[in-house]
Amino acid sequence: MEVYEKLQRCLESVRAKVDFVPKIAVVLGSGLGDLADRIQQVACVDYSEIEGFPVSTVPGHRGRFVFGYVGQVPVVAMQGRVHYYEGYAIQDVVLPIRLMGLLGAQILLLTNASGSVNFSFSAGDFMLITDQIANFVPSPLIGPNLEQLGERFPDMSAVYDRQLCQLWRETAQELGIPLQEGVYIQLTGPNFETPAEVRMCRALGADAVGMSTACEAIAARHMGMRVCGISCIANLGCGMTDRPLTHIEVNETADRVAPLFQKLVLRGLERLGQLP
Repeated sequence: MEVYEKLQRCLESVRAKVDFVPKIAVVLGSGLGDLADRIQQVACVDYSEIEGFPVSTVPGHRGRFVFGYVGQVPVVAMQGRVHYYEGYAIQDVVLPIRLMGLLGAQILLLTNASGSVNFSFSAGDFMLITDQIANFVPSPLIGPNLEQLGERFPDMSAVYDRQLCQLWRETAQELGIPLQEGVYIQLTGPNFETPAEVRMCRALGADAVGMSTACEAIAARHMGMRVCGISCIANLGCGMTDRPLTHIEVNETADRVAPLFQKLVLRGLERLGQLP
């Protein structure tokens, strides 16, 4: 199996550099990578050092794994992810998620910067992802099933673990940080959505739209990882305001709320680490 063999080569490449075993894997999205500096770092591995690993080309994405501790909790964080719009096959897009699972991570926290299609959200809000729509990108499970990872037809009735969602609600309440909730929809990008596409997303039941995350969650659930996700609402969708959308605005909003985001995530990771 070419996909699995490539994954094994990446695993061997990382293990040759670090033998750290994480409990929690974290994907840090656009403008959110600085949170990795708050981790008690044990080791860092650049994506370019891993044989056959897809390298992120997006500004604001450092492109490395950070291994270390949040409190007493062993974590691995991705400073920057790989996107489908960068031209990689969908199996390569989710390869990092599968790799972190094989490294030992049992829980996956996905973060991203997204656009709101819900008029009750504002730029700078945080949204707990409670469900997702992934129909607009290829499933990472298309092709021969990787039996070593999971079954052919995995259940997706609770992609975002209900117990973990409740933990994030309690954490946000404890810290006094407002936390919206909603459905995330992944489109391919890299262009922002048209006003008509924003209306379509809203009609389909989405609250936030982005260019990542959903395919990663599918791959993680396929291999039995527990998944949770928090989206930073970086802007209102096209047509909801008079301003054109820019990637600069996305990063500026993420940078502005980064201290609050870091506070929420670091406390949440400590609580996640206490789960059996």
